[in-house]
Amino acid sequence: MSKESRMKATVNQKLTEMGERERLKELLRAKLTECGWKDQMKAHCKEVIKEKGLEHVTVEDLVVEITPKGRALVPDSVKKELLHRIRAFLAQHAT
Repeated sequence: MSKESRMKATVNQKLTEMGERERLKELLRAKLTECGWKDQMKAHCKEVIKEKGLEHVTVEDLVVEITPKGRALVPDSVKKELLHRIRAFLAQHAT
């Protein structure tokens, strides 16, 4: 396991143990709904299903198809806010 992988695992564990991971997920959900991301993704899913036909699309296909667009559509302001909160949390709980 690389140093980077170990660090990510440690950060994730600390966020999870302290309950911060769930708070960040709730914040992300709220921000994505607020900025219209959720509606954009819902519309994109409907387009993909309409294009391929309901009987020809699995959930896995849909996830593979929409994930790149979903990531690209997350506003930079939301990404920056989450990163800021993670950094602040880590600074506050540094060991």
